[in-house]
Amino acid sequence: MTAPPLDATLLIATYNRARLLDETLRSIRALRVQGRRWEVIVVDNNSTDDTRAVVERHARDFPVPLRYLFEARQGRSSALNAGIAASQARVIAMTDDDVRVEPGWLEAACAALEDPALAYAGGPVAPIWEAPPPAWLDLTRGDLWGTIAIQDHGTQSFRYDEACKVPLGANMAARRSLFASVGGFRADLGRTSGRLVMGQEVPELLMRARAAGDGGAYVPAMRVHHHIPSKRLTRAYFRRWWFGKGVSRAALELVQPVTELGVDLRKTPHVLGVPRYMYGSVVRDMGGWIRNLVLSRPADAFRHEMMLTFFAGYVWARLRSRRSRTIAGTGGQSPSSISPTAREKNNQMAVPPTAGAGRTWPT
Repeated sequence: MTAPPLDATLLIATYNRARLLDETLRSIRALRVQGRRWEVIVVDNNSTDDTRAVVERHARDFPVPLRYLFEARQGRSSALNAGIAASQARVIAMTDDDVRVEPGWLEAACAALEDPALAYAGGPVAPIWEAPPPAWLDLTRGDLWGTIAIQDHGTQSFRYDEACKVPLGANMAARRSLFASVGGFRADLGRTSGRLVMGQEVPELLMRARAAGDGGAYVPAMRVHHHIPSKRLTRAYFRRWWFGKGVSRAALELVQPVTELGVDLRKTPHVLGVPRYMYGSVVRDMGGWIRNLVLSRPADAFRHEMMLTFFAGYVWARLRSRRSRTIAGTGGQSPSSISPTAREKNNQMAVPPTAGAGRTWPT
C-alpha cells in the first residue's frame, strides 16, 4: 500500500557553509509542527567543505527524515529545482543555509497554505548581525534591505500579489501544485558563484504564478532570522548587488515584459533599449545623490547611488542584448519573436520529474 504524500518538505540549498548549516539544522530540530508529516532535504550545490558530514551527523537522530541531495549544476535556482523534483510533499517550504527558523515557522506556513486562495506564502526575515550595520545603511526604511536579505512588512497579513511585493527566497513556502503549473526557478536569474550578484528568480517565478491566477500572502508568524556576514556590509558588495539586480531585471523584463506594476514594456517607448521613463528616475536620483552628499546625509545619498547603480546594470545588459534593440526598434512594440507563448516555452524552467533521481539517501 502506497503511503500518502507528506504534508511538507523543508528545502535548503547550500554551498560551502557547513558551520552555518549546522546552526540552521539545530534550529529546525526545535520546530513545533502539529500533526503533520514532514521531511527535510538539503541540496548540496558542489560544496568542498564538510557539508555532507554535517548533514549525515544530524540525520542520525533527526526528529524527521533528513535527506542529502547533490546537485552539480551550479546556482541556487538549479539546487532548488533539484530539491523540488525530489519532493512529493504538498507544501515545499524553502529557507537558506544561514538562517535560523523560529519554532512556529513551518506550522505557520502550512496553516496559511490551507487557504485554497493561496499558492505561496512568505514572512519576516530578521537580521543576525555579524558586525554593526554601517551608518550609510538606512534601517528605518526597506529600500536596500533586499541586498542583505532582510524583510519586515509589519504584523498584519496582506496579499503579496495585490501589494506588488514578493517574499524573499530565504523565507518562502509554496504548494507543490504551483511548480507543477508554472515550472521551477530560472537558473540564469538566480544567485551563482559568478562575478555578478543576480537575484530575480523569485520575482520571475511569481510573475508567472500571478499570470496563472495564483496569489500569495505575507504571514507575520512565518518568522526567520538571517545571518548577515560583515563582508556584505560594505559599499562594494552593495554596488555589486545592485548592478547585478539591474542586469537580471533587464533579462527578466525581456521574458516578462509586463512589470509587477502593470506597465507593458512592449508598448513603452525605449531609448537605447531602455524604457524612456527610467531616464526621469535617473535624473531625480542623480539630483538626490548630489544634494544629500552636500548636506552630509550618507544614508540618503547611498540610497540614491544604489538606484543609479541599478540603472547602470540595466543599461549594460540592454546594450549587450540584440533582442532589446529589436524591441526599441519597433517603438516599444513587441515583435512576434518574443510573443508571450514563445517566451513561456523557451524560458520557463520546468521541474524535470527525474532531476536528482538516485542521489538521495534515506535516514
